[in-house]
Amino acid sequence: MSGHSKWSTIKFKKALKDAKRGKIFTRLIREITVAARAGGGDPGSNSRLRLALDKAYGANMTKDTIERAVNRGTGELEGVDYEEVTYEGYGPAGVAILIETMTDNKVRTVAEIRHIFSKRGGNMGTAGSVAYQFKKLGLIVFPGDADEDKILEAALEAGAEDVVNEGERIAVYTAATDLHSVVLALEAAGLQPEESELTMIPENTIEVSGEDAEKLLRLIDFLEENDDVQNVYANYEISEAEMARLEAAS
Repeated sequence: MSGHSKWSTIKFKKALKDAKRGKIFTRLIREITVAARAGGGDPGSNSRLRLALDKAYGANMTKDTIERAVNRGTGELEGVDYEEVTYEGYGPAGVAILIETMTDNKVRTVAEIRHIFSKRGGNMGTAGSVAYQFKKLGLIVFPGDADEDKILEAALEAGAEDVVNEGERIAVYTAATDLHSVVLALEAAGLQPEESELTMIPENTIEVSGEDAEKLLRLIDFLEENDDVQNVYANYEISEAEMARLEAAS
């Protein structure tokens, strides 16, 4: 999981940037709607919906907005019919990139994603060309100053796969199917996570630096800024020194 820490930090900063623009609300509403459509409107029996609701409340979304999104998903209100589509491609230095989208127009979305790849030094791939390089896991996040020993004990007892202190945060990784039960066990132990989600972890990473790193981060930025994109995952690794240089130059 060595490359994931850097990517998570970038993703976290990007999420803050998106929140300022209000884009995070759009993504959360789509996730709630699709989750409710797929598994019903009861978060007690729909773990995906529960995770989406937790994120929405954490982002201070109003109860009315959340309820409307759920009702659109269950069909009680009319709304746009979103479809989940994953796209794959390669960035500079051969970095594998996986893009999860929710769209009401696949023709438009694929054209926009392909355009971003071609203009930003990447190449769009075919279905399955890079997905095999990632593993779906549950991710539970605690602040870096939380009680690591208590988290480790409770998480492993609940069936988590790994607990990693990544400096700014403590990350608990679980099997995708175990995320909900591990979250409940941690909460029962008096541990309140900052965030929990399903994520894609690269099996191996590629170290990038210099111009390749700059181009790659710009490519990822443009992909994430697309209205239909929910998540972007990539199997790169950037050293702390190189990351500091890039942040100073931005």
